[in-house]
Amino acid sequence: MSSRTDPAIWSGLFRISPDSGQTLQAQIRQAIVAAILDRQIAASMPLPSCRVLAEKLGVARGTVVLAFQQLVDQGFLIARERRGHFVNPDILAAPAGLREVATRTPKETIDWRARRRVFASDMPEPVKQENWIKASYPFVYGQFDPALFPTAEWRECNRMALAVLEIRNWAADMVDRDDPLLIEQIQARLLPRRGIFANPDEIIVTLGAQNALYMLATLLMGKGTKVAMENPGYPDARAIFRLAGAEVASVPVDHEGIDPMAIPRDSNFVFVTPNHHCPTMVALSDERRNFLLEDAERNDRIIIEDGYDSQLMDEAPQQALRSIDRSGRVIYVGSMSKTLAPGLRIGFIVASAGLIAELRALRRFILRHPPANNQRAVALFLSLGHHEALVRRLSTAFAERRRRLTQAVDAFLPEWQAINAPTGTSVWLKGPRGANAHSLAEVAASRGVLIEPGARFFDRPENNAHFVRLGISSIALQHIEPGIRELATAAGRRPAAA
Repeated sequence: MSSRTDPAIWSGLFRISPDSGQTLQAQIRQAIVAAILDRQIAASMPLPSCRVLAEKLGVARGTVVLAFQQLVDQGFLIARERRGHFVNPDILAAPAGLREVATRTPKETIDWRARRRVFASDMPEPVKQENWIKASYPFVYGQFDPALFPTAEWRECNRMALAVLEIRNWAADMVDRDDPLLIEQIQARLLPRRGIFANPDEIIVTLGAQNALYMLATLLMGKGTKVAMENPGYPDARAIFRLAGAEVASVPVDHEGIDPMAIPRDSNFVFVTPNHHCPTMVALSDERRNFLLEDAERNDRIIIEDGYDSQLMDEAPQQALRSIDRSGRVIYVGSMSKTLAPGLRIGFIVASAGLIAELRALRRFILRHPPANNQRAVALFLSLGHHEALVRRLSTAFAERRRRLTQAVDAFLPEWQAINAPTGTSVWLKGPRGANAHSLAEVAASRGVLIEPGARFFDRPENNAHFVRLGISSIALQHIEPGIRELATAAGRRPAAA
């Protein structure tokens, strides 16, 4: 009979790492719970004593004692006097009928693609670079830099949000409401940066900008709707509008942004990224801004304005279209993905109170409201001035990275033209005719350089294989020039001597 200290039984169950984001105690609990639920520990088998397990793992005995005690409190373990800790047999018990059903292999007989009414899987796939953080030269867009992330400040706000009184504020079902403190902070701290002044009933919190666009498309668009948007432009917005049944009209973009004269007269909506165009980062000129607004009023057209990359500090910041709109037809979509963290999924919509009320009613049937604990943590982050300090730090760092990147491209990839845009978190490159960005991306990835082919931003990708977007938000300054040198080698050029 095996003893509780038999290494053949216990050696594979506990894998504790000091580099894990979890405490040692939490890792021990997770390992034991996983072993119990995976049926790797029988109810008749005693666990190692606290002393033996502590020695085996190289941790303090008190750490193991606390872990065992919490598992006893949660009902996973039973402490038997003078015999040790055992798995609670109630945890392992399952009705025979359920065990029998669980062992059956379901037979797939339904063609789900034939039954679908929304063709989401037919839309262009997103760029997936899951291991970007391990790459030597991650020129990826929309990710964060761990070195710049405000870890201490974010932890402080989450600890504050977990105080007893705060939990009482956010733990209840808020139905269709948002955290009033977050609405207040968006109103006071984020919107004035772009000249927008809104009442609380003109703001709704979303799970990022994409969620905002999906709700707007669901509420306002359908068959017979025509949406004009930039080409190149935000590919997920194009897909969202088409999924809603709308027709998308592609409008060309140049160094002044979208050409409003080319917008079809029968368009019901215009989707624009005026402050930092996606993906070129050029700004819409003042003349075109005014024309766009006047033309929308003449043709009773709605403008959806995506404040793309607009929370960073610009040398000469432009006001949002929403701030100069006098007819209430501009809907502003904002996000904190480019400043705080993309994984947090916090965004917002600013629009007329009547539209916001309709969006709240719709959102209630989709997700009720974004997680209230996250809303409160973000609200505290804003109220304590952490976001303002972060924006200043990011703006300075990204400006230097952008400068260094354009210099490196000029030096090592002279046949690739960097679009001249003074701000933003990426650089748009136009390559020579015949260049294939997809092939270049594959070769570059083998050298540790991650880039994003630009064809996906065009309505007709097959004709635009010679564009590339290089992100600067997640690559350290000192890695930019070596990364471009490697990219030049991948492109078939021999980089000049340093």
